Amino acid sequence: MKIAIIGGYGKMGRWFANFLLKDGKEVIIAGRNEGKLLEVKQQLSVEVTTNNAEAVKDADVVLISVPIGSFDEVVKQIAPYTHPEQVIVDITSIKTFPVETMHKHIKTGLVLGVHPMFGPGARGIANQNFILTPTNEREKTLAQKVGEYLEARGARATLMTPQKHDEMMTIILGLSHFIALVSADTLLSFDNLKQMKDIGGITYKVLLTLVESVISEDAEFYASLQTSLPKMAEVEKLFQSKAKAWAELVANKDRQQFVKRMTALKNKLEKETPDFGKAYEDIYRIVEDL
Repeated sequence: MKIAIIGGYGKMGRWFANFLLKDGKEVIIAGRNEGKLLEVKQQLSVEVTTNNAEAVKDADVVLISVPIGSFDEVVKQIAPYTHPEQVIVDITSIKTFPVETMHKHIKTGLVLGVHPMFGPGARGIANQNFILTPTNEREKTLAQKVGEYLEARGARATLMTPQKHDEMMTIILGLSHFIALVSADTLLSFDNLKQMKDIGGITYKVLLTLVESVISEDAEFYASLQTSLPKMAEVEKLFQSKAKAWAELVANKDRQQFVKRMTALKNKLEKETPDFGKAYEDIYRIVEDL
């Protein structure tokens, strides 16, 4: 099986190229930057090209791994060279726009939205989550086959609509990233970060790990995500209002209301979250290994 990865010299593109090569697939990587293509060719010993059409025309599967801002342009470019036997997959972090774009331009071939819920630092596919977003019966059949392929290699696959995916990502990714950015901005208002890291306990290490995991990545990607996810501004306004309410409790030294509200949150989480408290144990082990 031959797989073309459009934008394959990016971090996630390289991750998938490396995984697919180890899985016995033939891989060709396409992109605009000749320097980066040469680098990935030397790193992975794969075929590379600056011609997207050349990469696509003989591939069994096309994997689109480009920034959301370039997605429409890339899909329009490769669409005339796709054929009915092909599967075209995108791995962007939002799904409604990419899936609609593929349906709009690709009239042959079978498309599927896929979101790998991990970054390029992942050591392997085992225990990783993938979200697959089919929109019709043909795509659902394909998604089930892809899910079986992933699960046979130790991953977990979940099917949902592109719209449901994006609604959930507003919280799962958008809010998490927003908290990390604001926390980073706050932490950098102080001068003794190194000493705090040296003496900090597990809670501070968790916060710092979240901050570093976001700040170390591509700012363009996070800007795109924040401005593309549905109702992101509304969720962030809600977060700000909650932060203000808690800050007022602290400013007023209202210990009674603080305890009351925190206890209510704990009780609600215990009811709604399976294995309440286990997450802390898991995070403790992960952070201690860092």
